[in-house]
Amino acid sequence: MIKVWGRTNSINVQKVMWTIGELGLDFERIDAGGPFGGLDTPEYRRMNPNRKIPTILDGNTVVWESNSCVRYLAAKYGAGSLWPEDPGLRSEADRWMDWMLTTLMPDMTIVFWQTIRTPPEKRDMPAVRAAAERLGPIWAVLDGHLADRPFVGGSTFTMGDIPVGCAWWRYRNLPIDRPPQPHIEAWFERLASRPAYRAHVMLPVT
Repeated sequence: MIKVWGRTNSINVQKVMWTIGELGLDFERIDAGGPFGGLDTPEYRRMNPNRKIPTILDGNTVVWESNSCVRYLAAKYGAGSLWPEDPGLRSEADRWMDWMLTTLMPDMTIVFWQTIRTPPEKRDMPAVRAAAERLGPIWAVLDGHLADRPFVGGSTFTMGDIPVGCAWWRYRNLPIDRPPQPHIEAWFERLASRPAYRAHVMLPVT
């Protein structure tokens, strides 16, 4: 059984739980981080010296960093499906996973933290508006990519859809103006038909 430390409203934990759900793996999730704390204990620090979530334990193997957790689970339990065995196809999934972290999340983080987790009287709304304006063209890159394929990595659902799919759910539920992204919305409808996405990602954004 795989153990997962992290809370359900963390986008990084949602990536891992969605992957586990797609693979049908047995798991135990332990609330940690945020209001649950538990990240400063000696036991947790030995597993994850960064004291962040998620952390997974699979037998004797400890993995942290959410995209690394997704890759590990996909490679071990989903080779040929979530984990494309062809290196070229796998690179497509890998690229969009990294794009999510390096290109998309800086502005996503500004908007999310300021509008959801910052009290109204302390919000930096000029920063929110500026980040939201930058996000439209960033998402448009993915929208163009999805114009001629059903999934991020090509013709089938792979690990590449997971981090970006978590981010899109969060983005479309933020209280900001969003330009239309029709190909992403069609992709989202395909994701929304997956039980594991509905169970682990399509939750209140808090």
